[in-house]
Amino acid sequence: MLGLGRSGLSAARALRAGGAQPLVWDDSSEARSLAEVEGFTPHDPLKQGALENVSALIVSPGIPHLYPEPNPVVAAAAAEGVPVDNDIGLFFGSLANSSWERFDSVPRVVAVTGSNGKSTTSALVCHVLKHAGKTCQLAGNIGRGVLDLDPLGDGEIVVLELSSYQTDVARALTPDIAVFTNLSPDHLDRHGGVGGYFAAKRRLFVEGAPDRAVIGVDEPEGRFLANQLSVCPADDRVIRISSGGRLSGPGWTVAALKGFLAERRKGRQIASIDLRSISGLPGRHNHQNACAAYAAVRALGLGPRLIEEAFHAFKGLPHRSQVVARRDGVTFVNDSKATNVDSAAQALQAFSNIRWIAGGLGKENGIAGLKPQLGSVVKAYFIGHSAREFALQVGGTPHEICGTMERAVSRAVEEAEAGDTVLLAPAAASFDQYPDFEARGEAFMAAVKECLDR
Repeated sequence: MLGLGRSGLSAARALRAGGAQPLVWDDSSEARSLAEVEGFTPHDPLKQGALENVSALIVSPGIPHLYPEPNPVVAAAAAEGVPVDNDIGLFFGSLANSSWERFDSVPRVVAVTGSNGKSTTSALVCHVLKHAGKTCQLAGNIGRGVLDLDPLGDGEIVVLELSSYQTDVARALTPDIAVFTNLSPDHLDRHGGVGGYFAAKRRLFVEGAPDRAVIGVDEPEGRFLANQLSVCPADDRVIRISSGGRLSGPGWTVAALKGFLAERRKGRQIASIDLRSISGLPGRHNHQNACAAYAAVRALGLGPRLIEEAFHAFKGLPHRSQVVARRDGVTFVNDSKATNVDSAAQALQAFSNIRWIAGGLGKENGIAGLKPQLGSVVKAYFIGHSAREFALQVGGTPHEICGTMERAVSRAVEEAEAGDTVLLAPAAASFDQYPDFEARGEAFMAAVKECLDR
């Protein structure tokens, strides 16, 4: 087991419980020490003969297996012919067991991938299922590690959020329903470019062979994937979704236009939901998430009215278009998860009169791609490593280089007027100032509270 973070230790425990002998390693001596406390044996895989009699190398998601270059241990395993897998592959490979023969309904798995919206879509699917009285567990990139799940019961449903790092390596991928939300460039160094990034997502569908595939078709890659999976225009094993307009054709579609979700089958509309009043799903990007979740639970047999009722009870996820305060007509929104240009663009389109807090560790091309969305920005407040670079890319949009979150929030509060939205949508990674986007979001909320409590 290479890499002893959350998923690595979870995999090691599961392998031991299943009767295997897990040999563990992490470059961090602290991580190795923690593993030893749990009774695991550190085993340096680069020592001479270390991979002899090893049946598999299980890697944590953060360990590169191909690009920008293979991790030395992965390269050694490939040279020795040792299969490389991850916890997702182990999960699917060991999911079914003899106890299922006693069930009236076998457990099912919904797997969600894509660039943006995976977490909200996964959480929303699980929320709707629980609202409907179904037993559901949430895991993967959200919730628990897949190998920490409780044993599955009769008719239970597992919802997995899967990143490209996870789908790229897993040797077994067999979801019952697979969801592709959208695609925008991300993690390109890890995948050797956008083609490799898309190929990693595509594996869930072409190698996983789900019974039903829910495909976002607002980008060319999604349209290509839906076309590849369909045998004819009316093939309802593929459900096309869009938040960009109506979808035509005889197939099964779910689309959101101007805040209204519409489900169509065989050329006829059969259900609709007004999404505009659902506070937990603000903006077009969340309407796309709603379409994806709606399609997935419809494929599981739930009715439209029950889904609509559950949508209204959904509170949203922390750090994703999360309304954290309202004062004197000013709304404060934490979208710290908007770590790239595409997700920040969606946030900027969801609100008006925005006092925009952005910055951090900028990605390739900075925020140049956000120029079309700057019309709703009253003023920008830039923080972090890329603050000056971002300031040079916003043209005539009023802006201020603040450096820290506390300074940016303080200045936005001082200048905000009734009707404004103070929005954290960084369009950048957090690692220059914070360990992760969650910590950055917490810092924003703490700064807002401090300013409003004065």
